[in-house]
Amino acid sequence: MTSNPIKKSGSLGFPWQTQDPFLFCVYHHDMYPAGDDHLGPKEGLGGRMLGSDFEKKNGFRMYHGKVVPGFPAHPHRGFETITIAEKGLVDHADSLGATGRFGNGDVQWMTAGKGVQHSEMFPLLNQEEKNELLLFQIWLNLPSYKKMAEPHYKMLWNEAIPVIEKDGAKVKLVYGRFENTEQVDCAPDSWAAEEENQVGVFMISLNPGSRLLLPMQKSGVNRSLFFYEGNDLALGSEETDQHKYFELHDGVNCEISTKYGAKVLVLQGKPIKEKVVQQGPFVMNTEKEINDTLYDFQMNGFGGWPWPRPDFVHGREKGRFAQYANGEVENPA
Repeated sequence: MTSNPIKKSGSLGFPWQTQDPFLFCVYHHDMYPAGDDHLGPKEGLGGRMLGSDFEKKNGFRMYHGKVVPGFPAHPHRGFETITIAEKGLVDHADSLGATGRFGNGDVQWMTAGKGVQHSEMFPLLNQEEKNELLLFQIWLNLPSYKKMAEPHYKMLWNEAIPVIEKDGAKVKLVYGRFENTEQVDCAPDSWAAEEENQVGVFMISLNPGSRLLLPMQKSGVNRSLFFYEGNDLALGSEETDQHKYFELHDGVNCEISTKYGAKVLVLQGKPIKEKVVQQGPFVMNTEKEINDTLYDFQMNGFGGWPWPRPDFVHGREKGRFAQYANGEVENPA
């Protein structure tokens, strides 16, 4: 067995390439200007292709938003989204009647299952200074027997997410087990809910001159590491000064280190090993299932849209909260 932890490496693109059971990861980092009275950018939006603005003009993108940046109502089926909002805020609304505002370290775990519409808008609350957004959205596949699970969403509030600190390194345990600490609070129908699938989502910050040992995962578990911030990173004896992704061998310990400081995201899990047929926001196993999905969405809109706008946002005064489809309201501790 090789002692080199790296199986494959490459440049970070858009979106980030992942391994089964993950579909991909999208990384958003935008420096929005001060907000206006409508929670959009105070500066003018002239020259942008509003409705489909992915050009990072003046340090930010509007995405599909025309007033507030973000992603107005759109459908999903057949997978899950794990949205890590490290900086900035996200206003969520969906076709089940659930809504909320989260961010500044919070994580939303949403199972699309048999079908849901939702919106993800980025309200700019600060009217005097810039509004930074740093967000990761990870698409986690569902196995065929869970594709049509009931839609579900839950919040992992920042205050309750375990953080392990040792020797100048910090591990934010979004999900899974790291050494003797575990976080196993996920959506009930998730591939991650079964311990044997060894799903892990770790956000790691390394101070200058620090190092951290990633314990070997079990045989057959895929692990990817994404170096997204910093000027240098070493995995074992291989050093890089470029932001890259690495697919790691199972059964091998991997020590990561840095001279000047680095941040990485680690995704791991046992592969589902099923055929993936994707069309836009729908991920199924066969072409027929995709066609059935398109028909279902045309017929019923996955429950319709109960909100007054497809880009629905809450008022400036609203704090972080989650309101679930059953009417229950939850706030961070």
